[in-house]
Amino acid sequence: MKNYTAFALEKFPLIKSGDNIAKIIVETAKRNGLKIENGDVISIAQKIFSKTEKRVVNLKDVVPSKKAEEIAQITRKDPEFVELVLRETNKILKASNGILLVEDKRGLICINAGIDKSNVKGRGNFALLPEKPDESARKCRAEIKKLTGKSVVVIVCDTYSRPFRRAQVNFAIGTAGIQLFRDYRGKKDLFGQTLHVKNIAVADEIAAAAELLMGQGKEATPVVIFKGLSKIIEFCDECNMKQLRISSEEDLFKDTL
Repeated sequence: MKNYTAFALEKFPLIKSGDNIAKIIVETAKRNGLKIENGDVISIAQKIFSKTEKRVVNLKDVVPSKKAEEIAQITRKDPEFVELVLRETNKILKASNGILLVEDKRGLICINAGIDKSNVKGRGNFALLPEKPDESARKCRAEIKKLTGKSVVVIVCDTYSRPFRRAQVNFAIGTAGIQLFRDYRGKKDLFGQTLHVKNIAVADEIAAAAELLMGQGKEATPVVIFKGLSKIIEFCDECNMKQLRISSEEDLFKDTL
């Protein structure tokens, strides 16, 4: 029987600027009676990277530009908040009442450039996404290897809305050590038919599974460790999030916005 197990690390401390996330994960896992082993997949909420990497900004320190003032009028959002979004944005895709959908500097398509206040302490404080989530994942993976001698996979994740679907799902925004896809193209199905389009986004599926244990409220469980996935996934040191992004020519939804 195929199976895997997943563990949300309990009693995870609140992260502060400059904290060593890998060290905290290793120590918290030990307190939970969980041993980190080769092939473990560790899914980590992006916000704790944002906090340790000094990516928390207070709106009182933001001076809105003229463009931010104009977009704030359209979206009915605070000009200071809009300015923060613009600083993280490559391209605005849609600006309307209550909506600011952009392509951010990491190439992610997301509302408000992924800027969020949930689980961020302090009035007016907002967390920006890590500047380079793949690099955050790689550094964390390397540090865990240094501390434990074990080779693991690290997935940095965040929740996003999806076209034509209600609510949000956790997606991978940074990875280290994993082949992002499980490619069935060219293989046969049960009845010998050749598959042409089946290419599964494994990293995103793991991130979504992790969210079931992480939660989005006051659970305080931002790290989930998967065991047994090494029988299912492939490992890859060179793979990165650019492989998941598609060009505008490939985008099925671009003309619907």
